[in-house]
Amino acid sequence: MREVSAPESSRLAARYGRTPEKKRRDRLIYLVAGAAAAIVVTAWVLWAGLDQAGATLDAEDKGSTIVNDREVSISFQVSMPVGKTASCALQVQNEAHGIVGWRIVSVPASTRYTTSYTHTVLSSEMGVTGLIYRCWLT
Repeated sequence: MREVSAPESSRLAARYGRTPEKKRRDRLIYLVAGAAAAIVVTAWVLWAGLDQAGATLDAEDKGSTIVNDREVSISFQVSMPVGKTASCALQVQNEAHGIVGWRIVSVPASTRYTTSYTHTVLSSEMGVTGLIYRCWLT
């Protein structure tokens, strides 16, 4: 077996990218990439965790009454932060679960976390049920 001399060894290392400068540069790149990833993850955790604090809204159907062949009365309950306002989309469905009536109602600010409401929604044909489609803070 042939022994490799020091100058030849350094030439081989340079040829295949194993120089001390390359090792330092690679280490610096890994450190910068790791720090950037840590900053992004920390920023996301703070944004996702703090942004949701107290901004929740929950709406629950309490029932519906068929008033006549063109009207449905929908009762629902909204739980949201005190002093906030919201809007809710209500819908009337027919026997085939098709939407035959739709109304967006405003939910005023309240001094209580949970409040109940009843609204009448007009429909284009006989409805069999009325439901909350979705509510959102305004």
